[in-house]
Parts: sequence; structure tokens; C-alpha cells
Amino acid sequence: MSDAHAQVNPQLRDRISALLSSWDRQIFSTVAAREWPGAEPVLPRLSRSANHGLLWFGAAAGMVALGRSPRSRRAAVRGVASLALASATINTVAKRSVRRARPMLDAVPVIRQLKRQPFTTSFPSGHAASAAAFATGVALESKSWGAIIAPAAVSVAFSRIYTGVHYPSDVLVGAALGVGAAFAVRGVVPTRSQLPPPGRPQTSAPVLPGGDGLVVVVNRQSGSADSSHLLQEALPMAEVVECEPEDLHAELEKAAGRGRALGIFGGDGTINRAAVVAAHRGVPLAVFPGGTFNHFAYDLGIESVHDTCRALAGGEAVKVDLGRFTPGPPAAEGKERSGYFLNTFSLGVYPELVRIREHWSPRIGGWPAGVLAALVVLRGEHPLEADVQGRRRPMWLLFAGNGMYQRMGPTPGHRQDLADGLLDVRVVHGGRWPGVRLLAAALAGPLSRSPVHAAQKLRRVRITGLAPGTPLAFDGEVTEAPGELVIDKAAEALTVYRPQALL
Repeated sequence: MSDAHAQVNPQLRDRISALLSSWDRQIFSTVAAREWPGAEPVLPRLSRSANHGLLWFGAAAGMVALGRSPRSRRAAVRGVASLALASATINTVAKRSVRRARPMLDAVPVIRQLKRQPFTTSFPSGHAASAAAFATGVALESKSWGAIIAPAAVSVAFSRIYTGVHYPSDVLVGAALGVGAAFAVRGVVPTRSQLPPPGRPQTSAPVLPGGDGLVVVVNRQSGSADSSHLLQEALPMAEVVECEPEDLHAELEKAAGRGRALGIFGGDGTINRAAVVAAHRGVPLAVFPGGTFNHFAYDLGIESVHDTCRALAGGEAVKVDLGRFTPGPPAAEGKERSGYFLNTFSLGVYPELVRIREHWSPRIGGWPAGVLAALVVLRGEHPLEADVQGRRRPMWLLFAGNGMYQRMGPTPGHRQDLADGLLDVRVVHGGRWPGVRLLAAALAGPLSRSPVHAAQKLRRVRITGLAPGTPLAFDGEVTEAPGELVIDKAAEALTVYRPQALL
């Protein structure tokens, strides 16, 4: 019986293969023979535009330019990463495994045929894989952008049959591999919807529909020209106050005194100052991200004005920790003259990097200025020396994060919990080649210790023996460090509006 079964299986496989091949060729012939109104001037050009992924790279650039939001940027990056994985898989494995000849073009009208016929094997379709990978990757991060990209992706996939360069099965298998590549990328780098909600624990705050009872301070230097108009449209009952950076503290104090909640529009440095005022006054803070990086808002799960508006309408908020260093900068307020940070505190090369970046960014832009600053700073050969927890050491960087970051390199990644009571402390040891050491620390992954990098979870850090003039950076602001200081946390000191159900 086993012998008969073994003889039947090859026959059955051959029949199934012959049947599928027959259907494949029949569908191909049907598509070739049928007239498709409006397709002749469009589909061949669309097919050519997708060569080497150019169409999708252009779409990604357009998403970044037109979307102007973190979600749009994430969707574009995820789409390109999915495309790259799919393309690499198709070209290095799939096409070499199945060497199928291209269809005969006898039945395909000449006007549809591509001017330059592909010379690689037919199975599977690389164009269909790239289109499906890009569209799926985009949709996993942003459904709205995915809906826009999907028709173009389907059209590109169909164009490969229409122009006669692929059989339908080539396209279907290629598309399936593309979808698989997008999900594989998501398995390595989760989408926002897969991440656990940040900013615990939940708390209540005044319900302010339409912004009734909210006073929002807008830093004119941080916000765009239409930021006040945008806020007034979204929150018609809120009071919006615009001010220059030098008037920010005074306006924040006034706003906190006359509103049921304090709103702030600006970058991390501006939000830092508002958070300190809100914590001292005991009023909840409504954050509207308007800076270059917006690390605090994004870790909180707030990416747009509408996210905060939903939280205000429902009175939804969370408690978060404030990082603290004592003594603080000369302008610090309070009995202990402490300084506070929502994101990061650092000594060493990073404060210098911030100083140079801020000097050049108004002239050449934020990202070019950051690259220039890194090149200048990493040429140095004079590491910082200080006593950390009673131990003297040379170091290129001392970093303290307000909460634990997912990525354990010398630069911050994403925080899942903004009220964990912990400091994410990292040190890049001194020595030769600071650039190599910083790169090695960045690639150290979850290792807590390495020859160049150490990372610990602490609640308090004492630093002494700092030389006069040593720069200190906190939330993108730079000041001069005192000779000795203590870093700790004010646990759950700040209430911030945040929608419980993130969209």
C-alpha cells in the first residue's frame, strides 16, 4: 500500500502542476487578448517607473514631505525597509531557485510591450514583491497612507501581466513574498500599535471640551507660523498666548495661575520649562509637540494636536516622573534650585554637540548641523574626568535618562514607562578614538557592561570633581555644570494629558 501511495503522489503532483500551468497560461492569454480602456498609456509607464523601486522611493519621499508627521515618516521608513527585504529575498534566493522562462509575447499587442524586456527569470515577480512589500509596510504603520498607496501597488502588479513580462502566478507569489517581508520587518521592529502603552499610571484631570479652561502658551521660535491658528481651530474655547523665548517663563507662570490646566506648544526644551511650572503649581499639563524631535511627547504617545484634544475632552491623563539634578542651572526656581529634565541629562561630548548644533542649525538646518557637530566633537582627544559614585574615571559621555529606554546604546530610544522611578545611566569610558568608542557603545545592545560602555538602572547618582566650565545638557538645553551635583527623580510629580486609547 505504501508503494502504491508513493506512486500516486508524483502522478497527482504532476496533474496539479499541469492544471495550474494551464490556468496560468489561460489567464495570461485572456489578459493579452482583452482590451483595457485607458490602460495602454498608463500601465506600461507605471511598470517602468517601478524599476529598481524608484516609484516607491519617490512615494516615500512624498509621504515625508506632505505628511509632516511622525506617523508618515515611520510609514515611509517601514515601507522602504520592507521593500529592501523583499527585493533582496527575490533576487538572491527566489529567482535562482526557480528558473522559469518569460512568457512568449506573440499574443501581447506591441503597444503594451516594454521597450526593454527584462532578462532575469520569470518566477517570481520582483516588481509585484516590491509593490506589495512597500504598500503593506506603509499600511501596517498608517492605514490612511496604506489606502492611498494600495491602488498604485495593485496597478504595478497587474501591469506585469498586462505588458507580458510575467505569468499571473509569478505576480501572486511575488506579492505574497512582499507581504511576508513586511510582516517580517514588523517582527523585528514593532509598529506603534504593538508597543505597550507608555506613561503609566493613569490618573484623572479636568475635562476641558473644546479647551474650555485651558491656557496654551506658544513659543514663537519653536512653533510654525500657523501654530496659533491650528490650536484655535482645534480648541475654540482655549486661550492661546504667543510669546518670545525670553518671555516664556513669565507667560507660563501667568497662564498656570489663571487656567484649570496649562498647555504648551513647542519642542522639548520649551515643554521642559512648562512641565516645571505645572509641577510646582500643581496643574495638569497639555502638550502640543512643535519642535524638531519631540521625544517626550512621542514617548507619551502624543503625535498631533488632535491626540491631546481627545485627552482634554475625556479628562484622560497620566502621572510621569521628573528627572532632577541639584544644584540646577543659575535660572532654576525653587528652594533647592534644582534643575529638571523630562528626557535626558548628560555630561561630556553631548553638551558640546548640542552647543555646536544649535549654533549652526539656523543657518544650515537641524540635521546637517547635527552631522557637522558630531564630526567636530568626535575629533577631540580630551575626555571628561569626574568622580561618579565615589570612583574617579575618564569618560567621553555620561548619560542619565528619565526612565528606562528600550535601546541600550549611548543615545535614547523609546521609553515604555515614564513613571518607573528609575534613571537609565550610561557611561562611555575614556580612551583613544572617541568616535569608535561611541559607535561600539551604540552597538552594544542589551549588554550592561563592555570594555567601552557601562549601563545601570539607578535611583540616584552623585557626581563630584567636575572642572569649572564643564558643559551640561538637559532636554536639549546647555548650561555650565557645578563642581558637584546629585541626579535623582521626583516620582510622579507631573500630570500630563494623554488619551487612553491611542489611534
